Amino acid sequence: MMKQSLLKIVASGLLMTLTSVSCVSAKTDFNEVGRQMVIMLRNSHYERFAFDEDLGKRFFDSYFSHLDPSKQYFLESDVEMFRKKYGSNMHQLLIDAQSMTAAKEIYAVYKKRANQRIGYAQELLKNEAEFSFDGDRTVMLSRKDAPWPENEAAAKQVWHDLVEQALLSESLRRENIAALAKKQGKEDPLKGKDAPGKMISLRFERILHGINDVTDEDIADQFFSAVAKSYDPHTDYFSKSQMERFMSGMQNSLVGIGALLQAEDDGATKITGIVVGGPADKGGELKLNDRIVGVDTLNKGTTEAMEDIMFAKLDHVVDIIRGKAGTEVRLKVEPAAGAPGEIKFIVIKRGKVELKDELAKAELVEMARPDGAKRRLGWISLPSFYADFKDWKTRCSIDIEELVLRLKEEQAEGIILDLRGNGGGSLEEVRRMTGFFTGSGPVVQVKNTQGRVEFKDSSHPKPIYDGPIVVLIDKTSASASEILAGALQDYNRAVVVGDTSSFGKGTVQQPMEIRRMMPFMSDARRAGVLKPTIQKFYRVSGSTTQLKGVESDIVLPSLLDAFEIGEKYLDHAMAHDSIRRAPGFRELNRGNLFLPTIKSQSQARVTASQDFKYIAEDAKRMIERREKNELSLNKELRKKELDEAEQRTNTRNEERKLRFSKVAEEDKKTFRFFRLNLDDLKNKELVEIDRKKDKESYMHMAKDNVADLDETPEWPSSLDPVKREAISILADLVESTERARMAGALQNNNS
Repeated sequence: MMKQSLLKIVASGLLMTLTSVSCVSAKTDFNEVGRQMVIMLRNSHYERFAFDEDLGKRFFDSYFSHLDPSKQYFLESDVEMFRKKYGSNMHQLLIDAQSMTAAKEIYAVYKKRANQRIGYAQELLKNEAEFSFDGDRTVMLSRKDAPWPENEAAAKQVWHDLVEQALLSESLRRENIAALAKKQGKEDPLKGKDAPGKMISLRFERILHGINDVTDEDIADQFFSAVAKSYDPHTDYFSKSQMERFMSGMQNSLVGIGALLQAEDDGATKITGIVVGGPADKGGELKLNDRIVGVDTLNKGTTEAMEDIMFAKLDHVVDIIRGKAGTEVRLKVEPAAGAPGEIKFIVIKRGKVELKDELAKAELVEMARPDGAKRRLGWISLPSFYADFKDWKTRCSIDIEELVLRLKEEQAEGIILDLRGNGGGSLEEVRRMTGFFTGSGPVVQVKNTQGRVEFKDSSHPKPIYDGPIVVLIDKTSASASEILAGALQDYNRAVVVGDTSSFGKGTVQQPMEIRRMMPFMSDARRAGVLKPTIQKFYRVSGSTTQLKGVESDIVLPSLLDAFEIGEKYLDHAMAHDSIRRAPGFRELNRGNLFLPTIKSQSQARVTASQDFKYIAEDAKRMIERREKNELSLNKELRKKELDEAEQRTNTRNEERKLRFSKVAEEDKKTFRFFRLNLDDLKNKELVEIDRKKDKESYMHMAKDNVADLDETPEWPSSLDPVKREAISILADLVESTERARMAGALQNNNS
């Protein structure tokens, strides 16, 4: 008995040793990763597509579109050759764990073509003087719907046009910047820079490095992502490093040095921002505009350990600079203030960096009423529905709750919830947050692939705030943002204001670790994560947010409405449909939003607003340009267009300077703004906002001499047209509510 136990212990120890050795020496088998990924897709994706030849064709087309979306690298013959070989059996190669051969073979041709095309472009740029820019030729703005070049001659023509367009645009840009600088009595900020042709050539060089410097893991990442997105736009594959970045974003913190990086055309990585109080800021050696050219990620201090990062992908540079808290990274730096060729080595101890700029924040807006009394309104900005899934200490719902309660304490009579640019996040945070304003009741319905519908209830029996609300959205408000905006709209709890509609993402994704499905004893450390769509969102009223999004009750003119932004423009987008209303859903009386009144008042202001007229004019031009889909390669014609645009800008700026000065004077009598960031919650009294000072409170930013030439006046009181109008709409809503309450005319909330 003892002998058998001893043998088991020895065997266990041997197994552990063998497993350890195997993991060290082996590499992740991405053929097997692909196999397990498609099995997971078949079993878990909302759309149970038949795993057949048609799906295989979709995988094939998606991979080519992923590699070459503008159809400027591959030839038509390349695509057709591979279509005959792999076009109808890509699904079978995946399930047979043989797909990486096809993925790498296709990538090899892509790489070959990229080197040919960019090599040709760089040769053209060596003789940039040969471009006359005096013909009547045009180039397509978007080649998304263009055919693949049918032969080498056609491909060269595509790239000749591309180079000519890039060279003409850059030359005109420089001439314009030089003229602006001269007009303002300043030195040309681009003086001494590489010639346009050289600079464009270096940009191509960075693109080429990104294509050439790939591993099997990089190829697998691109291929598997294309396969996943063949199901729908939001099903995706994440490599190990991509998943780490995603989780950092959800937590709104990361471990690194606290610096904002920018890829330079010449291959270096420039420091354009330093987080206040972060590791780099505390160290004090790294400065704005310093250029990183090498990274020793473990600070070994040897020549071999210092990785040359010239022309490296920015994501890769970020990954090797980040690391575990308390460890050191050694940077090879060209100091901004140093002599040409000077090199400096800087060691920084990594630490946790809070992305405070991405956290919820608020303002208290104090307005003078016509009768001289003060009206107080709250403005809450939520960039994303963030949550730390590890310990749940960082949660946007907790932050929003504290901000709302403080605004109540400050006697805010109404609140604007700004969800512009909010791409979504944690569903649990939405469920909790909606209850702050609605109390108990369903928040969202979720349907799975079997057709089973569940509804998510609010966790708050009573609202913590029951006053007037305006929700501000735009075309980039997506997913969780649409659930919150849709729920508040369905309950008739808020007036939705902004673009014609939100993004239109009405699907739920769930990250699944592929390593858990890998065969026993295999090296699964870099297997990555599949994020399949497993459910569909439906509003409590029964309509999905998919495709249509949430439509604004009051639409404001917007440039985003002129772009092809939204779910309906994405490949393989799922359909819109409706189900029954959620059980227990009882909306409030819509009459208590006074929509006819406040909509009419808003329309009158928008019609009279010169800035909204400018936005509408610009949107119309952008739509016309997009539909025309061509750009002239004639310099005189392009210069004429630019001169007209500049004259239009100058005329607007002159008009705005006069008008803004008057508005600013009126604003001094009308508005006071008080800062309410999360750090301000502990303060007994809120302090007035100092916009310029607050810009530097989170991050020191490098000066942009080109941007400084822009003479467009700043918005009075930092209120752009949308923010100003949203405040006016809320004030109207508060006023109407107040009058109705005083007259005893608020309608019964039982619909």
